Amino acid sequence: MSEDRASWQIKDEEALDELIQLMGLRSEDGAILQALAPTAAAYGPTLTKTFYDRLFAHPQTAEYLQGMDMQRLHGMVQEWFMGMFQGGYDREYARRRLYIGEVHVKVGLPVRYPLAMIDVVMSFGDQIAQASDQPAAALQAFQKVLTLDIAIFNQAYEDNQLRHLAELVGGERLARRLLTGT
Repeated sequence: MSEDRASWQIKDEEALDELIQLMGLRSEDGAILQALAPTAAAYGPTLTKTFYDRLFAHPQTAEYLQGMDMQRLHGMVQEWFMGMFQGGYDREYARRRLYIGEVHVKVGLPVRYPLAMIDVVMSFGDQIAQASDQPAAALQAFQKVLTLDIAIFNQAYEDNQLRHLAELVGGERLARRLLTGT
């Protein structure tokens, strides 16, 4: 049997801090993205239309959107996207991103669907980065922030899975061992 991993001890707020540190976002990254916020805002409506057009074209994702207030959902996706251009990526930023993941977990949306939409977001980030006087640096900064968001989003799913399994088997350590097959 393998030994416990040090990463297993990192939980809750510490996990968010760890992800922020792991991404190595610098103040320069935040400044370059913040300067692109007006450009990102101009792309927001097209991004959300592209995003939801794809979701509605797929029956398994469309079922999650039936009867929803689409204006509200468009606004939420635009707000999420614009958040990547706010310039600051601290614990509060991570908490807001974790909450978004928790909402997706709560509605029962399989993680594969939001992850499959990342290419839409990335393509718009690429276009926006080209508007910078430093396009390569802007793209790299955007990719870091988007990757941070993906990692935090996945953390919400992992936390939920681990919590439920730990309740079933009587403890987190055993749940982790079951998940890893050790």
